[in-house]
Amino acid sequence: MTTQNSTSAFTLSRRALLLNGAVAATLAAVSRPAMATGHPPFAADAIRPFRVEVPEVELIDLGRRLAATRWPDPETVGDRSQGVQVKKLQALVRYWETGYDWRKAEAKLNALQQFQTNIDGLDIHFIHVRSRHANALPLIMTHGWPGSIFELLKTIGPLTDPTAHGGTAEDAFHLVLPSIPGFGFSEKPKGSGWNPARIAGAWDVLMKRLGYTHYVSQGGDWGAIISDAMGRQAPTGLLGIHVNRIERSSTLPPDVAKALKSGSPAPAELTAEERAVFDEAREFLSKGFGYAAIMGTRPQTIGYGLADSPVGLAAWFYDKIADWVFTRGEPERSLSRDEILDNITLYWLTNTGPSSARIYWENAAGNNKLAGISIPAAVTIFPGEIYKPPKSWAARAYHNLIYYKRVDKGGHFAAWEEPDLFSAELRAAFRPLRPL
Repeated sequence: MTTQNSTSAFTLSRRALLLNGAVAATLAAVSRPAMATGHPPFAADAIRPFRVEVPEVELIDLGRRLAATRWPDPETVGDRSQGVQVKKLQALVRYWETGYDWRKAEAKLNALQQFQTNIDGLDIHFIHVRSRHANALPLIMTHGWPGSIFELLKTIGPLTDPTAHGGTAEDAFHLVLPSIPGFGFSEKPKGSGWNPARIAGAWDVLMKRLGYTHYVSQGGDWGAIISDAMGRQAPTGLLGIHVNRIERSSTLPPDVAKALKSGSPAPAELTAEERAVFDEAREFLSKGFGYAAIMGTRPQTIGYGLADSPVGLAAWFYDKIADWVFTRGEPERSLSRDEILDNITLYWLTNTGPSSARIYWENAAGNNKLAGISIPAAVTIFPGEIYKPPKSWAARAYHNLIYYKRVDKGGHFAAWEEPDLFSAELRAAFRPLRPL
């Protein structure tokens, strides 16, 4: 074959590939509303059933994009210091393209009671599982980034049916799992202002709309920040909160915060435990905080890559999952490949990589003067968490700290990594708050 013919064949093949992609994308755009059940006229505060039904053309388009990936050169070092290693990501993407089945994830969601309701102008998606046990305590539990409702699913059984998981009927919860606005199947805000405080207010509306006059709140990552905001707002009926991630800025002693900000040595009076916390915080701020700085200042810019390239999206998320699991750098030792890809694929199919990034911008643009929390609060410190303050520091933010415990396994994604231990912690933490 001549060079001219080879070039022509390549051009035709490429044109066919692009045409097929364009057709698939067009069909996907037309079919996209099928993800939700229909939208007949509803009252503004109606609670509508929801079912996930991703059109097949969207999965075909995902496979096409994965197959057409243009890979970067390998990293020039032998570790993860430059980011996700090419061979690690290629192995994950190869499985994503040839072995992973989204329909199993979809069935997992559709086996649960899912709903949408409009709060403050946005459709909020949530899972609602009522316990069979009388006197169950209502609990709203919020995911984080780069997580989703998938990171909480393994706790549904232990929390709603504790007698089947080593607990007692007195420890049961009615469980509400919402998707944060701009994440998953919740609507994407079309304007600014959806910061954690506004979301916290929406969660109180949601719980009361479901008929719960009293309840508790739990969260990790952004879910913890939202639970903290709920604690500051202290709406009528909120009995208390539990978090497995603590806001650093609200708990650091002033001299420690000053040393971190200025790059000065740790204050001499710190204990060995406090010095270890200081050193970890400095390491994170100097080497692990870049993702948040980008999304907190330029979420739209990073959003183009997250929206257009599934591998770009996967790399951005996989990097932080690998950083934050208990098995540092080896997320597949804490989570299965299917679990990791369920989460990433949800972001891809809903195109919420860009919209989820904006919560960092919203938080940075808001009022960051954090008042203390006076309602009952509980804290569990998992050893793989990024920031692990001692109890005396935690009490600076939580003025009514009713429970503080350090456990021996689990990381930032505690509910995802250690669902049984996590559930046992929630039972113990909220036990004093159950109505008599």
